Amino acid sequence: MPLPEDSLRVAIAGAASLRGQDLKMWMEESGFPAGEVRLFDEEPLAGTLTEVAGEAALVQPVEEDSFEGLRFVFFAGSPAFARKHGAAAARSGATVIDLTGELTGTGGARIWIPRLDGVLGPPQVAASPQAGGYVFVTPSTPAIVACSFSGALAPLGAKRVMMNFFSPVAQRGKEGIEELSEQTVKVLSLQSIPQDVFDCQVAFNLLDRWGPESRENLADVRGAIQREVRGYLAGRATIPAIGLIQAPVFYGHAFGIFVEFEKDVDTGALASRLEAAGFQVATSDDPGPSNVGVAGESKAMVSAAVADGGVPHGYWFWGAADNLRLQTSSATQIAERILVA
Repeated sequence: MPLPEDSLRVAIAGAASLRGQDLKMWMEESGFPAGEVRLFDEEPLAGTLTEVAGEAALVQPVEEDSFEGLRFVFFAGSPAFARKHGAAAARSGATVIDLTGELTGTGGARIWIPRLDGVLGPPQVAASPQAGGYVFVTPSTPAIVACSFSGALAPLGAKRVMMNFFSPVAQRGKEGIEELSEQTVKVLSLQSIPQDVFDCQVAFNLLDRWGPESRENLADVRGAIQREVRGYLAGRATIPAIGLIQAPVFYGHAFGIFVEFEKDVDTGALASRLEAAGFQVATSDDPGPSNVGVAGESKAMVSAAVADGGVPHGYWFWGAADNLRLQTSSATQIAERILVA
């Protein structure tokens, strides 16, 4: 049966990736009002059999007219795939929402965290169309957490903010998950371990860098997060210092945060500000935040403030966020805001 002309047609480009799969799942769980969801990916992932709304669906390669008639195109796969096809999607008239970060800095692209509009207000620079469509960028999960936390504290006189994120291997895709799984088995059986992805032992280990033969550099990932945060918070909130540690976990970012204020703060007001910025604040009766506990959650969880015994007006926080869901839910919020604008 043909869809009505006004039916909302969207595409997920990079649909076979972990992020693309989670975006599709979140659209279904949250009731995102898509009448049609097209799935695209690069070779050799095109041809993957999956499902949409309970019906079988095939991931398609991108062709010349793939983006025609679409309202939104979400780029959720590799940065290279977004770089190759982002401009074509915008030229088709679709609104592009980029989750890879690759389109940041292209003409007219705007980084947007909708849940912070009520805390910081939207960014001052409005997006402009790129030869037909608009381009918005959903920053990484650590950047969303960092911007949300610093944004929440902006009126409270935060003097210094320091954040350390513990990154899961899922940030390197399915290959990262498989390598940690294989390394864990091999280490326990005293066998040599595979190191094709990280070029180092990740299993049972905490690392501030990957091996020299890794295709990516952990310092570059941290630098990208720092740029996202500086770009979004510039002139609006304290820019946090950010560290990034590779953790031997499959999914979920855990993070530790230290904040030093100019003077004493009301911790109740602090918790309220964090909730307004999109956090779930754990009470003393809740289990502590953990990367396992936040799986599938669209909000980051953070502990109540704990005073530091040696630094006046200093407080510690511990938190966690689903490394996929926080970003995919933010991306759909952009589309929802546009639809009601």
